[in-house]
Amino acid sequence: MPKDTLTITDNRTGKTYEVPIENGCIRTHALRQIKVSEEDFGLMGYDPAFLNTANCRSAITYIDGDKGILEYRGYPIEQLAEKSSFLEVAYLLLNGELPTPKELEQFIHLVTHHTYVHENIKTFMDGFRYDAHPMSMLASTVAALSGFYPDAKNTKDEQSRRIQITRLIAKMPTIAAFSFRHSMGLPYIYPDNDLSYVANFLAMIRRIGTATYKVHPTLERALDLLFILHADHEQNCSTTSVRTVGSSEVDPYSAVSAGIGALYGPLHGGANEAVLRMLREIGHVSKIPDFIKAVKSGEGEKKLMGFGHRVYKSYDPRAKVIKRVADEVFDVTGKNPLLDIAVELERIALQDEYFVKRKLYPNVDFYSGLIYEAMGFPVEMFPVLFAIPRTVGWCAQWEEMVKDPEQKIARPRQVYTGSKRRDYVSMDKRTATK
Repeated sequence: MPKDTLTITDNRTGKTYEVPIENGCIRTHALRQIKVSEEDFGLMGYDPAFLNTANCRSAITYIDGDKGILEYRGYPIEQLAEKSSFLEVAYLLLNGELPTPKELEQFIHLVTHHTYVHENIKTFMDGFRYDAHPMSMLASTVAALSGFYPDAKNTKDEQSRRIQITRLIAKMPTIAAFSFRHSMGLPYIYPDNDLSYVANFLAMIRRIGTATYKVHPTLERALDLLFILHADHEQNCSTTSVRTVGSSEVDPYSAVSAGIGALYGPLHGGANEAVLRMLREIGHVSKIPDFIKAVKSGEGEKKLMGFGHRVYKSYDPRAKVIKRVADEVFDVTGKNPLLDIAVELERIALQDEYFVKRKLYPNVDFYSGLIYEAMGFPVEMFPVLFAIPRTVGWCAQWEEMVKDPEQKIARPRQVYTGSKRRDYVSMDKRTATK
């Protein structure tokens, strides 16, 4: 009868070991028993960038990259994008189940009435230069919240955790809007509790010289949908950062700030900006064949941005949803002139054996930047727009990590490749190094 184990023979010693398999994994600590001698530390796994190492067990988000599946708590992202709202999805990610009408009403009320930030936050943000990047302001200000809410350090207290999570979700759009207004030299706009989560953010961004700001329902729904698509995405770079920093039992503001810092990187939150640069570089539909040729030949280090993904080896399900909503946005804002280039580039690439063979399909970043730009956001705000909804996922992942009895403070092993032990050399006996 088959056993859920892995039999390993160490050819150095001839010894055989049997390692249990759980959930399709072996616990790498079990490799420590494989030694050449008693003094040997034991075998370790070496996996740069965690390409094949699971650092946690999670019940939040499921991805099957080969089949193009993304699910939040078991619900397909396509269904949530079509039928749900962002705050409903936020409740789902945090609590594991979709809310009843009363539960959703209470959750929306809580979030809505925590959107204001302490007046000293404005003073704090005023300390940034006029040209500071919105993401640097966002990361710093979120980290500073731990000084305003010292009770956040009680990470083992469930009630305290939920208060901090509510504060983070509620205040993130306010801080994001303040960072935008600061960079534009505009006065800060306070939240309006009569508006929805997304409409409130857009009003704080756009309102100038009026007591109210009428948000177009199509744009409100489009941004709400984009927030749903970006709410969580399993153990990516920023989520891993939140879990790693949070494993020290630091407050959630500091942990989420670490996630924002990771998202700031061009390989993570800056990918859709790179797509826009590529489309502008192409310049016209007629130049796409030459660009494709240059990409395939490696000429001038040309890259097809917005295609391919570490996880997805088929069409990113989020990209399919975004592509549908793009036309609705452009009906309101006017078509982004880069759209024709994007559509034709996608058509040609998906018919080219070179890209199909390498499983390079459009990802979520291919169209999102076009929509953000059409809605009037500068490229510096793109990762901020990513961070607002991802805060929900970060908080859900952080709390799951805090409650997991198997989790300890993160401390990866290393493979030392430096010098062997040697004696100190006095200054007068040292020779110059190259």
